[in-house]
Amino acid sequence: MRIHTALFGPQHAAERTRALRDVGVDGVFTFDGPHDVFSPLFGASGVDDVALMTNVAIAFPRNPITVAHQANDLQLLSGDRFTLGLGTQIRPQIEKRFGVPFERPVDRMVEFVAALRAIFDCWQNGARLDFDGEFYRHRLMTPMFNPGPNPHGLPPIFVGALGPRLTRAVAEHADGLLVMPSTTDRFVRESILPRVDAGLAASGRRREDFSVMPEIIVATGRTEEEFETSVDAARRLLSFYGSTPAYRPVLELHGYGDLQTELNLLSKQGRWAEMVGLVDDELLELIVAHGSPRDVAATIRARSDDIATDVAIYQPFPLADETLAEIMDGLEA
Repeated sequence: MRIHTALFGPQHAAERTRALRDVGVDGVFTFDGPHDVFSPLFGASGVDDVALMTNVAIAFPRNPITVAHQANDLQLLSGDRFTLGLGTQIRPQIEKRFGVPFERPVDRMVEFVAALRAIFDCWQNGARLDFDGEFYRHRLMTPMFNPGPNPHGLPPIFVGALGPRLTRAVAEHADGLLVMPSTTDRFVRESILPRVDAGLAASGRRREDFSVMPEIIVATGRTEEEFETSVDAARRLLSFYGSTPAYRPVLELHGYGDLQTELNLLSKQGRWAEMVGLVDDELLELIVAHGSPRDVAATIRARSDDIATDVAIYQPFPLADETLAEIMDGLEA
């Protein structure tokens, strides 16, 4: 099993990546948050033996041609260690923060992936660029803007999904699925994997032709202070995710549907501190891998052994390198 964890921010990206590699982490990923999602990975690309991934780059505010250039450059610099992970985000963020349309997000994401493939085919194989979709059109690639074939091949395209339609579409059209955090083992097995199988069947592929990469929230520590801080951060994270309607199916499966309604209402009123207190121990147990580093390693293995070869661990509170090392030791035991 290969473990990936977050690289926060562009400052000292190479040094941080090297430190994570030295404690046994196999890959680093970035997300679209307070910093650009691609910048830290350019800094990390010179560190050998570490996989790089955007997890995730929000697609709709971007354009397939600009994303293709960034992905191609990272694949070139890293020597075939880059995976392009894309995501849709949710309607309020797309429309109110980024200021772009969100209509028909599943169709839009499918077309975004198809446009990327057409651009990569032009560069890699010399095909004429003539992509004429409903949302994206790319018809011109003059030689001076064409980077040509990448000697390391094309980067795989993964897409983050949770809902039924997008999950099935990702399995049909992409190379891998990034399972969004704040899910449970039962939800993955009962809701996500059957839709993955349906999408793969539609594309004529098998499970071994496709990657499923869970992202598991962890809360742990070697000291009582580190552990409590980590658990508190996990509760805050769960209250935030729980307020989002997209995560309601996960909560409903376990009898927490009313909690989602309450969290959503409080979030609209800006009552963030009150939301944290509504995340009880049972919900924490269902979603978060928590306890000692060895306990966390056991939970990660139980939730992914027969599903995935690559797992992303989500640190809502940055763990000490020594703590990460203990998790890695536990996974190898």
